[in-house]
Amino acid sequence: MNTALRKTVQAIFFFFFLFLFFTGKIQIWMVIFLGSAFLALFLGRFYCGWICPINTMMQVITKAKKIIGVRNLSIPAFIKKPLTRCLILAIFIAAFLFIKISGQQLPLLLFLFISGAVLTLLFSETIWHRYLCPFGTILTLISKKPLHYLKIDAPNCLQCGLCAQICPGEAIKKEPVFQIDKELCLQCLNCSQHCPKEAIHF
Repeated sequence: MNTALRKTVQAIFFFFFLFLFFTGKIQIWMVIFLGSAFLALFLGRFYCGWICPINTMMQVITKAKKIIGVRNLSIPAFIKKPLTRCLILAIFIAAFLFIKISGQQLPLLLFLFISGAVLTLLFSETIWHRYLCPFGTILTLISKKPLHYLKIDAPNCLQCGLCAQICPGEAIKKEPVFQIDKELCLQCLNCSQHCPKEAIHF
């Protein structure tokens, strides 16, 4: 699939997110996410790789870090614990319900956006995609068996491990050959674009 197409889609949704924010209509974005969550049953976590404005912003930060030579800090062990992810999801849902019930206009999405930016300045994108993003956690639960997903063609795979190294969601593991975990895959196409044998496809 064309990289330019994905970047174009990302840019459109990113600027649409900014438009909703500055016009005070950011709640509409939740409709986009809920629609994407339903489609995740068929397309997996495509929201993360194609639509999410936080991911789009994080990619820009990651590229800037590589240009100036900034190294990522190691992800703390406690963040990798399942309890941390569940706790953050619970807080997010509680905050969302509080906003709906009380009518308070809390900048929940803005807080997530800023959190993603700050964390990406210090760590790799994996800390957000794999462990901390509440949207990602919800989509992970839905995307266990999508109808369309990226797959590694084992006979053509060199077992070089490049795909696993560049995957921002740590979705590719060797067990015993390299395979893509459907529920963790962001559908960002990084692996298929960099595979020397073009062995990764839908």
